[in-house]
Amino acid sequence: MAGRRPAPAAVLILLLAAVFAPISCAVRPVSDAHRSAAAELFAPSADGSFGDLERTYEAVRTFQILGLEKYKSVTGKACEFATEKLASPASSDAKDLFHAARISGVLGCSVDAGVYDGVVARLKAVIKDTNSLLEFYYSVGGLISIKEQGHNVVLSDAESTFHAIKALSQSDGRWRYDTNSAESSTFAAGIALEALAGVVSLADAEVDPSMIGVVKNDIVKLFDTIKSYDDGTFYFDEKHVDATEYKGPITTSASVVRGVTSFATVASGKLNIPGEKILGLAKFFLGIGLPGSAKDCFNQIESLSFLENNRVFVPLILSLPSKVFSLTSKDQLKVEVTTVFGSAAPALKVNLVQVLGSDSKVITSENKELQFDLDNNVHYLDIAPLKIDVGKYSLVFEISLQEPEHESVYSTGGRNTENVFITGLIKVGKAEIGISDNDAGTVESVEKLDLLKDTKVSLSANHLQKLRLSFQLTTPLGHTFKPHQVFLKLKHESNVEHLFVVPGSARQFKIVLDFLGLVEKFYYLSGRYDLELAVGDAAMENSFLRPLGHLELDLPEAPEKAPRPPVQAVDPFSKFGPKAEISHIFRAPEKRPPKELSLAFTGLTLLPFIGFLIGLMRLGVNLKNFPSLPGPAAFALLFHAGIGAVLLLYVLFWLKLDLFTTLKYLGFLSIFLVFVGHRTLSYLSLVSTKQKTA
Repeated sequence: MAGRRPAPAAVLILLLAAVFAPISCAVRPVSDAHRSAAAELFAPSADGSFGDLERTYEAVRTFQILGLEKYKSVTGKACEFATEKLASPASSDAKDLFHAARISGVLGCSVDAGVYDGVVARLKAVIKDTNSLLEFYYSVGGLISIKEQGHNVVLSDAESTFHAIKALSQSDGRWRYDTNSAESSTFAAGIALEALAGVVSLADAEVDPSMIGVVKNDIVKLFDTIKSYDDGTFYFDEKHVDATEYKGPITTSASVVRGVTSFATVASGKLNIPGEKILGLAKFFLGIGLPGSAKDCFNQIESLSFLENNRVFVPLILSLPSKVFSLTSKDQLKVEVTTVFGSAAPALKVNLVQVLGSDSKVITSENKELQFDLDNNVHYLDIAPLKIDVGKYSLVFEISLQEPEHESVYSTGGRNTENVFITGLIKVGKAEIGISDNDAGTVESVEKLDLLKDTKVSLSANHLQKLRLSFQLTTPLGHTFKPHQVFLKLKHESNVEHLFVVPGSARQFKIVLDFLGLVEKFYYLSGRYDLELAVGDAAMENSFLRPLGHLELDLPEAPEKAPRPPVQAVDPFSKFGPKAEISHIFRAPEKRPPKELSLAFTGLTLLPFIGFLIGLMRLGVNLKNFPSLPGPAAFALLFHAGIGAVLLLYVLFWLKLDLFTTLKYLGFLSIFLVFVGHRTLSYLSLVSTKQKTA
């Protein structure tokens, strides 16, 4: 194996994820994670609505079951939506009235009795005229919702309605949607049972007990068609249904659960359904975890609410808060037994009856009773006395109810199997690395390694020699340990990597690299190779990626047609890194005159200014003609100030200003001087003219 390879660290991460994935999918009771998921899946739109009536009911019903306060905040909008539909029963179909009545029941909307009278009359008319199972279901369900809100609702022809619905049943316990349907459906069986339960509740007289018994027998047949997984999970699915009517296992199972539990509530006696199938259905819905759609979330939560308290069997869920245990930290095995919503179970005992290895081999069959922590509602057991080593195991638990009368109420499923993972520190010993001759096999140099610490070895070899590496791994109980991944990586100084799997035997891991047979895979690249060993396993708490040192390898020259090393990937972000420092070579400064000569030249530049001052004194400069009036005097002062500013600008140009800046300022000053100078000279000319004419 040569060229570019995935980093051993990345491979270890993928390994851990793959190993723990099946363990992390544990069956756990409904938790806050489900509440958060429901709040996200049923997020209302900007106007506070959830869409149509069906989705609105599913949202508020899910919020109600989970105890979320959020459903109270949408009461106003949802109630307004429902009451508008209830107020016009003549123009609404049975499905809309059904959902509107259920929304009103969940939220306790204020609806006038007269409005409900109109809805009841409309739904009864539908029941009288229809032969559709869905119409029966929506109409009877709407009447039940209205009755549960305190309104007096009686179905006078309940017996005939019961027979009309029952006439759609099939011999295998499934139902047709109407008399014209050729195919029967498991989903239809669920809504039919729910409708029949509603008819019994609305009847003004007792329904024929023999018909109740026939339906009970149909339920038994329906459960004969239930499907299952090896872990004791049960679910319902359609057999041969048109693609447009296929509902999927979640929706189908939810329909059956609602129908069976509803019918069990109104029927006398107990349904003949095995408790492990009810428990299996609970495991199916809990095994979904966090559903990905709002419809699945509603079906999951509502089905579990029906199973939480029903007259068939209340399933008790055995779950492990953690399925990974460390021998190093001496973790305790903890087991919780609760209802699907996490309520406390009745008095019971939990026994560990069997421990199976990953190959289903029996490790121990010693029966051990778990201790019960009343404060935390958890059963616990120390795993150290079990004498189990690191690895994956199946623990078989048996739950026994302490009160005999509870056996007809709760379903424990008999034996429950849970997969766990045991981790620990792996001992690494007898590690050696060396170079041997290719022909005789004699070892030239061998160095001991401590693979749990940083070790640096320096080796050298040519193409006629071999590199040998060996070490042993043992578990905390002294057994030979075989991790999932053991790699030796050789990385050339040109970044070309070569990854080798280190094979293991019953006693040790050993690899021999014959460089004579690897020259082509090494692309005839001589030079320094960094050695790195990666050992990793999900059960190994001290997995490591250890640099071993380096190897100076001398290989022959590559022939003309030898394979070339692969082009190494270039980091696309490398162009944004720091650039190489640029070294500038400047020209040597020219020779300058002495300091005294520069100062003498500066003094000579002041001679014109001194001559200017002497000239002013010889000319007899005075202020006799300076204007006396305020206006002309102000312009004269500004004119002289402007001249002073020009002189100051010359000084600044000499000290710090550049030519362009000086010219810019001089331009502004020139305009100013022309204006005030013209006014001043005009005034002096006027005064001079007046004096001459006087």
